[in-house]
Amino acid sequence: MRLREVRAGDVEAYVRMRCDPVMMAELGGPLPRAVVEARLRKDLALTAADSSWIRMIVPDGAVDDEAAGIVTLWSDQEDGETVSEIGWMVLPEHQGRGLAKAAVRLVLDAAAEDGRWGAVHANPGTTNGPSNGICRALGFRLLGERELDFAGRVLRANHWVVVPGEHLGSGTGSGTRSGTRSGTD
Repeated sequence: MRLREVRAGDVEAYVRMRCDPVMMAELGGPLPRAVVEARLRKDLALTAADSSWIRMIVPDGAVDDEAAGIVTLWSDQEDGETVSEIGWMVLPEHQGRGLAKAAVRLVLDAAAEDGRWGAVHANPGTTNGPSNGICRALGFRLLGERELDFAGRVLRANHWVVVPGEHLGSGTGSGTRSGTRSGTD
């Protein structure tokens, strides 16, 4: 598995992830295609500016760099503070293979080397077992539950946090430390 920057040709992967009722069940339901296409254009600009890391997950042996999912690290304003957040999604046919956990680990390792992100927060839905498990396995600390606005929808999420470089790199520990507003394993 490897990560690559998002590109304009990823529109169909974006649509599959964000317009599908099953993929978006934890995020309040599918989004309209026009919204998703606009999101891709925005993500391309954020990537070009290096203000967010938007990486497509490419499984070993993928044809033409076909994306299995996405992992994103971005900064947002929360209560007047800049907060870094990570999120991920993996398409159903690629779930259960550890791709999301490996991708999140790679991004956290890169964030530790980069040094600009600080503590990284994740906000998987409270009922999103796979994503909460990734947070737990990678050393995120659970801060509690909270409500978040996502695409004009109020979501109930677990609030996790980790300091890159302090996470459990092997993913085999039992610590509890952060998660995602964007998806499932």
